[in-house]
Amino acid sequence: MYYRESGYYKTDYKSDMSLYPLPISRFAAFSLLVLFFLAAPVVMNEYYLTLLSLVAIATVGALGLNILLGYAGQLSIGHAAFMSVGAYTAANLATKFDLPFLITLPAGGLMAAAIGIVVGVPSLRIKGVYLAIATLAAQFIIEWIINHSPEISGGAQASIEVPRPTLLGEKLESPVELYYFLLIVAVIAVIATQNLIRSRIGRAFVAIRDQDIAAEIIGISVFKYKLYAFAISSFYAGVTGVLYTYYLGIASYEQFQLGVSIDYLAMVIIGGLGSILGSVFGAFFISLLPIAIRLFMESVGSIFVEPDVLAQSISQLRQILFGVLIIVFLIVEPDGLNRLWINIRNYFRVWPFSH
Repeated sequence: MYYRESGYYKTDYKSDMSLYPLPISRFAAFSLLVLFFLAAPVVMNEYYLTLLSLVAIATVGALGLNILLGYAGQLSIGHAAFMSVGAYTAANLATKFDLPFLITLPAGGLMAAAIGIVVGVPSLRIKGVYLAIATLAAQFIIEWIINHSPEISGGAQASIEVPRPTLLGEKLESPVELYYFLLIVAVIAVIATQNLIRSRIGRAFVAIRDQDIAAEIIGISVFKYKLYAFAISSFYAGVTGVLYTYYLGIASYEQFQLGVSIDYLAMVIIGGLGSILGSVFGAFFISLLPIAIRLFMESVGSIFVEPDVLAQSISQLRQILFGVLIIVFLIVEPDGLNRLWINIRNYFRVWPFSH
């Protein structure tokens, strides 16, 4: 049958290294591309395209953190700080030197990667909660430097207005144009991560995550690959910050505070650690859940609570409900949304048989 693995044999190295070896997987990938590239801009209005654009940006950042946490096993609570490094790097290059986004985008990622290497140096001697505290310190240090350096942050407001990106002489201003731009970057990030994890570097990350002492015994340079993990993760974070800057038209430290780091940590945990698809699931879940909660409370809560009282308390209630849902979800399925998808997929693999 079309969706069965049996009957499809790998007869050469190229087929063995294929990202999507089965016809059903290639069909699914192609269908998703058609759905998001062709159908979504036609059937969705500007509001929903904006939501998908934010999900595309969050996907890039979640992939970066999952490389560090899910694949390399290094805990970080300072992901938003690296995003701010990329954002302000791109903002300064774009406003002071009038450089195009094709230069500022990788430049922001490379600057964040350089800072990530410095932050990753303590990972040789510390791990677990101690490493988390070190990355938390980096979050506060980077925030302080940006806020107290007018040449970086642009003054007392610590914000820099950035013009929209220009491609082939055309400025990307409409929601549809920005949506395509962000979606293409997200697809490139997904494919790059898939290839990275299957490479020598990705296998070294997994070995260090599972047992770093055993990895060092078999010849893996633990310190070098930990620095690789921090650099690559920070590069993704820097690119994410650049995308936020261009999409919102402003670089502001308020967009990259500690709460944002917690949100991205929730994305990779709820989506599924060590899973590329889980990063995408987590980006969708964390980005859209607050909006769904707000709509639910506005429609249902108004029946039991006065509109004025509801308007004043909806933000606090949304945060409480958001936290409760995350806790409940982790209790029900601690391996994340990706495990739920695997369970559904495995069911249909053997259907109509029970095993």
